[in-house]
Amino acid sequence: MRNAVKIAVAIFFIGLSAFARAAGDEAKNHAFEVIDRNAEATAIVGDSLFYFGELGMQEHESAKFLKQTLEGIGFKVEVGGAGMPTNVWAQWGSGKPKIVIVTEIDALPEGSQDPLSFPRKPLVPGAPGHMEGHNTHGAVAVAAAYALKQTMERYKLPGTIALSFGPAEEQLISRPFLVRAGYFKDADAAILVHIGDNMRTTYGLRNYAAISAKFTFHGKTAHGAVAPWEGRDALDAVELMSVGYDKLREHLRPTSRGHRTITMGGIQPNIIPDLAQIWWYVRDASGPAAKENFDKLVNIGKGAALMTGTRMEMEFVASAWPQLANKVMAEAIQKNIDVVGLPKWSDEEVKFARDFQTSLGLKPVGLNTQALKFGATQQSYSSNDSGDVTWNVPTGTLDFSAGIPGVTPHNWQAAVGKAYSIAHKGELAGAKVLAGSILDLLSTPELIERVKAQFREDTRGVQYVSLMPPEAVPPVDMNRDMMERVRPEMRKHYINKTPRFQ
Repeated sequence: MRNAVKIAVAIFFIGLSAFARAAGDEAKNHAFEVIDRNAEATAIVGDSLFYFGELGMQEHESAKFLKQTLEGIGFKVEVGGAGMPTNVWAQWGSGKPKIVIVTEIDALPEGSQDPLSFPRKPLVPGAPGHMEGHNTHGAVAVAAAYALKQTMERYKLPGTIALSFGPAEEQLISRPFLVRAGYFKDADAAILVHIGDNMRTTYGLRNYAAISAKFTFHGKTAHGAVAPWEGRDALDAVELMSVGYDKLREHLRPTSRGHRTITMGGIQPNIIPDLAQIWWYVRDASGPAAKENFDKLVNIGKGAALMTGTRMEMEFVASAWPQLANKVMAEAIQKNIDVVGLPKWSDEEVKFARDFQTSLGLKPVGLNTQALKFGATQQSYSSNDSGDVTWNVPTGTLDFSAGIPGVTPHNWQAAVGKAYSIAHKGELAGAKVLAGSILDLLSTPELIERVKAQFREDTRGVQYVSLMPPEAVPPVDMNRDMMERVRPEMRKHYINKTPRFQ
């Protein structure tokens, strides 16, 4: 009798689990239908952001557009939080779990390019542009958010959906300030969204920690021939700092990285410069290691100032921990990648990609049709400011297929196709995977608990401490002059359409 009861209970829970899966599948199918029927509106979002093409900290048109769009679909939107005028934070729903979609919308300097032209053809010469494709991020996030709201209302799913569009990702600026301001303190999970040329999620450490700072040396000018002994050469201090760090490299971990550019170096050779500046990026495989290297760099700068009789000022620019991708989250996202798959490309789209690849001297492979194999990531040497989020909230990653294979970002070529049907289809597929993954988190409490348990295991023995100095404030004037100079001409290319989600 006792065994019969156990069997009956087991059958009941198996049946309940099957019912839950069926209900979950029905909810996902509804979300996917919502995304499909709003393909045109989604494309307008991505294309509008493409033609805004705004640099970090100056995403004013983009922020205004996203605010209007998100409020139009029922989200409460805050612009300007954490001391950043173009920071966009949107939220809908109530209660737990709270899931945050984390992404960015900034462009890159001198990246302006006609998205359908293979030869170099800036829309506005010298203007910035989306030569990484961050414009597509907004489309994916908004489309998924709308589908989630519609589905949660229909199936009465509790929970809160938030969207974070952090300014100036390309300069590693915003997310440490957002974490410090407490935006993620009540989040249960987050998903980082980024463009790729394939569908991909992964787990482990994805990239490097980084600290960025400018060192300005103040000296005393003098005639370089008549009385050089009266001068205090600020450029000498910059050069000594550069040489000093080069001499230090032998004694740093093999994982360390340090690179710099001289942003001010004097006026002309016969005038001893009283002002010079060097801008450094210091990186390493962990946050504490990057901080240790940076502290050594600061001491080298102080020594350079002492040797030259100059005065050093340090201006913190940005910092980032490496991204920590959660394995349980990755497994959940991968299941949705397997369901959604890659877009079905037309013959015209494949030809477009192959012709463009040929024009660049690349192998004409066309577009990807199968998702990448799932597995642990290999830590790269690049950095992304969302790493700070991942050490405070369990985080998954989603790269979606809206780019052309073989075309590297941060080159004008990468702007080609980012306001074309290839990007549009990739945005829809990415939105489906994102929405499906979040629905799994909303409807499966045990999944959230396993995600949190994985997070506790991954962060065991590591205490997150911001790499920013306590007095750091966002550089809100960054890129202002450049944008003000080119924005009037860029406005002529705005598409001026309002996305209508239904």
